[in-house]
Amino acid sequence: MTKHQVFFSFEYNKDNWRASQVKEMGAVSSSSTFSSNDWEEVKEKNDTSIKKWIDDQMAMRSCLVVLVGETTSLRKWVKYEIEHAMSLHKGIVGVHIHGLKDISGNQTTKGENPFDNVKTINGYRLSKYVQCYDTAYSTSKYVYSDIEKNLPDLIDKAINKRFDY
Repeated sequence: MTKHQVFFSFEYNKDNWRASQVKEMGAVSSSSTFSSNDWEEVKEKNDTSIKKWIDDQMAMRSCLVVLVGETTSLRKWVKYEIEHAMSLHKGIVGVHIHGLKDISGNQTTKGENPFDNVKTINGYRLSKYVQCYDTAYSTSKYVYSDIEKNLPDLIDKAINKRFDY
């Protein structure tokens, strides 16, 4: 299976550790967007600079993977990234990561589907068309294994399902 270059979208402050675990699974190309140092530098800039960084990074990727934590659906930049991926006709998929432990060993509660907050060109919620995967497991070790096993297929399906959102 091809390892795709993806753009990871997530709430940095709360889910950086969980997102790192997903990136390190090896299911995506090592050149996929995810650099704590880059984001630390970019987030200190103005909205125009942040949008430019997102736009430049996403242009090189085939799929947007939204890593959904407890409050991801409320984040302004996550919504922008979803809308921008739609405009570029990128594959889009969500993965709930609340079951992965953070740096302190804590799990969190399941967050709302961020695709419910975005409308397609025909006025439907994007969640009607885009999958937001949630594992059946609750133990972090099994959540990790399940995401690792399913992520490549989820990305392939998202890329193959692209259409004019």
